Amino acid sequence: MLSKTIRAGIAVATLLIAPLAAQAADIPSKAPSYSAPSYFSWTGFYAGINAGYGFGDVTGALAGLTLGYNYQTGVWVWGLEADGDYSWMKGTTTTACGGTCDIKNTWLATARGRIGYAGWSNWLPYITGGAAFGDVKISDAIGSASQTKFGWTAGLGVEYAFWSNWSTKIEYLYADLGKATCAAPSCGAVDVSGSFKASIVRLGLNYRF
Repeated sequence: MLSKTIRAGIAVATLLIAPLAAQAADIPSKAPSYSAPSYFSWTGFYAGINAGYGFGDVTGALAGLTLGYNYQTGVWVWGLEADGDYSWMKGTTTTACGGTCDIKNTWLATARGRIGYAGWSNWLPYITGGAAFGDVKISDAIGSASQTKFGWTAGLGVEYAFWSNWSTKIEYLYADLGKATCAAPSCGAVDVSGSFKASIVRLGLNYRF
C-alpha cells in the first residue's frame, strides 16, 4: 500500500514538475548582449550629377558631374570629392577698365575633402573645403583674354541616402579664383583686370557603387 502511494506521489510530482522544466528550458542562459543601433554605411565610391546657381562677382547657373569616395568610422565619414561643371556664370567690372568690362566663366571644377556626421540615420551633414580651378575670361570693347585660374573653395551641406545605393544632397560653396587680367595691348593701352568670387548653391544626385 505504501509503495503504491509513493508511486502515485512520484507520478503527480512528475506531472507538476514537467511544465516548469519546459519553461526553464526556454529561459536563455544569459541576458542578451546590447547591440548599438546600425546606421546607414556611407563607405565606398560614388558618382553623380549636380546643378546649381552662383552669385557674387559673377552670376549664373552651372551643372556637371561628381566623383567621390567615403570612408566611415563609427558615426564619422571622411571623404574626397571632385566635380567638374559647365558654367554660365558671368558679370561685369569697372576695375582698371575704361568703361565696363565683362567677366565670364565657362567651366569650374573643385577637388575637396569632406567630413560628415552619420549619427542621424540616413542623414549626413558635412563640411567641405579644398581647391577650385576654372577659366576666367575678361573682355572689353577692344579685345579679350581667357586664363585658367587656381583658387580655393569651402562650404557645407547635407546629404540623404535613400533606397540601397542612391543619395541626394544640397550644399553651399564659396569659391575664389582670384584676379584675372587682360594685358595690354589685347584690351587697350593698359591692363584690364577682374576677380572671380562666387557663392554657389547646388543640388546633387549620387549613386554609390
